Amino acid sequence: MSLAKGGTMAPNEKITSFDFVVIGGGPGGYVAAIRASQLGYTVAVIERENMGGICLNWGCIPTKALLKSAEVRHYVDNLEEFGMTLNGEVTVDMGAVIARSRKVAGKLSGGIDHLMRKNKVTVIKGSASLGAARDGGREVVIAEGAQKMVLASRVIIATGARAATPKHIVADGKKILTYRDALQLDRPLKSVTVIGSGAIGVEFASFYNDMNVDVTVIEMQDQILPVEDRDVAAFARKQFEKRGMKILTGAAVSDVKAAGQTVAVHYQQNGKKAVVESEIALVATGITGNIEGLNLEKAGVKIDGGHIVTDEWMATNVPGIYAIGDVTGAPWLAHKASHEAIVCVNRIKGLASAHPIAKNAIPGCTYCRPQIASIGLTEAAAKAAGIEVNVGNFSFMANGKAIAIGDPNGMVKTLFNKANGALVGAHLIGPDVTELIQGFALAMKLEATEAELMETIFPHPTLSEAMHESVLDAFGQAIHH
Repeated sequence: MSLAKGGTMAPNEKITSFDFVVIGGGPGGYVAAIRASQLGYTVAVIERENMGGICLNWGCIPTKALLKSAEVRHYVDNLEEFGMTLNGEVTVDMGAVIARSRKVAGKLSGGIDHLMRKNKVTVIKGSASLGAARDGGREVVIAEGAQKMVLASRVIIATGARAATPKHIVADGKKILTYRDALQLDRPLKSVTVIGSGAIGVEFASFYNDMNVDVTVIEMQDQILPVEDRDVAAFARKQFEKRGMKILTGAAVSDVKAAGQTVAVHYQQNGKKAVVESEIALVATGITGNIEGLNLEKAGVKIDGGHIVTDEWMATNVPGIYAIGDVTGAPWLAHKASHEAIVCVNRIKGLASAHPIAKNAIPGCTYCRPQIASIGLTEAAAKAAGIEVNVGNFSFMANGKAIAIGDPNGMVKTLFNKANGALVGAHLIGPDVTELIQGFALAMKLEATEAELMETIFPHPTLSEAMHESVLDAFGQAIHH
């Protein structure tokens, strides 16, 4: 069998050359492989676990399945608002909830396998490391039982990232968990302490809260959701606290100890020491790149802060070696990784359409309740950059569709450069805003001015009308404000 024509590498098969060898089959790696194949290159992907990477198997997809179960539970608890009643008690089978989440992930992972076969991409199971430069390419060693090797003209590293716990906190997978542990926790809980309030921490906090679990969130910064606009973060906190969450900001965790049936999280806030106890503690404090075992140092690839350093075209400092996605650092987003994959391969092919990614134009989404989505600069960041802005705000409380679906808690905030009318940033919180944000992403990409957005006709009744009203409000023209 010729590996260059696609398939699965058998043990001890002879060394074969590829135009591209992609290390990692996540949303960056498999997209890079497909795009390279489309452009006529021979491609192999080396993946040690399941295709789809962390996003599909242990991140984006399974967490959204959990959050959908939580949303259903929320609606069941509020049926009377929609003119219905339910006779009988509603119980949650956490095992079944987790099983559904894993089933969804498994189905999509199988779909990626199909795409690999369809696009004649060879999939090799195992852990890869960079070997010696040879014949104008690079040896890639694959460890899976016996040692195997392929030769790559170019290597794309797309190994992703994982949870990074502080040195003084040791996750044991039983009482002190990372997000991956939590995705497998199939028993009911009464209480949980979430350490960290970024997207991962807030999503799990929202999930557990909707499942009637007592939730405490501890955040070291002075606001939850530290990367979000301050107004959105404040609105989110107010909604979470209305739901019964306990939120502690400006609180530094000093120790986490599991003892018996509980976990004690020790922290310091406003100069005072305190402790909160719960059944489990979920650590969601950071991300670090999966760079171990790749032999990067010997190959001469530059690393900084646990991530691979690349230029705007995803090239490392070593010719022929590229890196994309979470392993290269923030923002840690699947869609960023996929787009980097396309840009990287197109650039190598020499296509005129290849373009560097504008980091400020990457939308970010958090799928808690209420949902949060943003793009561009926050108001504070714009001011720090010396950009004078017109600010528009519009509440979903005045949006007919939001009221009709029983979910009017939220707002849209837009920022426009006073000097040229450019859209500087957009920050949304409320129903389905993770779907709405793409409208602002497209406007930013097309360099739409405030006048063009104001003159655009938005359909009625839709949630998107709140976007239009926010733009109008930035220039004193909102109709339903």
